[in-house]
Amino acid sequence: MTKLNSICIIDDDDIYTFLLKKTLKKIDICNDIKTYINGSDGIQKIKALIENNEPLPDLILLDINMPILDGWEFLDEFEKIKDKCKNKISIYVVSSSISIADINKAKQHKEVTDFLTKPIEADTLIKICEHHNQIQ
Repeated sequence: MTKLNSICIIDDDDIYTFLLKKTLKKIDICNDIKTYINGSDGIQKIKALIENNEPLPDLILLDINMPILDGWEFLDEFEKIKDKCKNKISIYVVSSSISIADINKAKQHKEVTDFLTKPIEADTLIKICEHHNQIQ
């Protein structure tokens, strides 16, 4: 399996983020893992990467409920800049929510590849990586 260059985790849950990073490192599917505690930090970093012509993440694992800028607001901001992205970014909404309304809302965003419920298992992360490599 070809490793991803970069994965971006946008989530305000420190414990979940710690465990997810540990799992990602264990299964060794990417070269770089960046984390942001809210959508504002995440979208600002992506904008800076675009402006500086730096590599963008291959994959974003996005929480819904966060302070400052939540996942839905992040997606609205990403929609405005997606045409400037030189590579395909797979975005997965990852939430503890099992609400049908949240699942349906995620599916309405063209940028969202899928909606996943926390916690994400290692085999699911591997499948996500394989799927991303297939669509490139």
